[in-house]
Amino acid sequence: QVQVVESGGGLVQAGGSLRLSCAVSGIIFSFNAMDWYRQVPGKQRELVAGITNNYRTNYADFVKGRFTISRDNPKNTVYLQMNSLKSEDTATYYCHVGRGANNYWGQGTQVTVSA
Repeated sequence: QVQVVESGGGLVQAGGSLRLSCAVSGIIFSFNAMDWYRQVPGKQRELVAGITNNYRTNYADFVKGRFTISRDNPKNTVYLQMNSLKSEDTATYYCHVGRGANNYWGQGTQVTVSA
């Protein structure tokens, strides 16, 4: 059974930093691409950042230069370092594993940035 568990969310002031973690089990982690998405109520879930099994990264324009995605294969964990946070970064952040038919989501972790 695949488990995807996010952690590290919380309340932070604008300009501050948070690091989200996503621990994965039940799947060969190193084979899989990983992504972070976010969603606010009433809006579609949007891609924030992704990292392939070959460590190639991509970022949404609205986080470039502020967020960094990384992965630690021995720990089966992907991270999202978020710096210079803005109030508009407030959302539930979700970890996504894999592609196509074999993909999995975590339950989400709330990030709230106060102005």
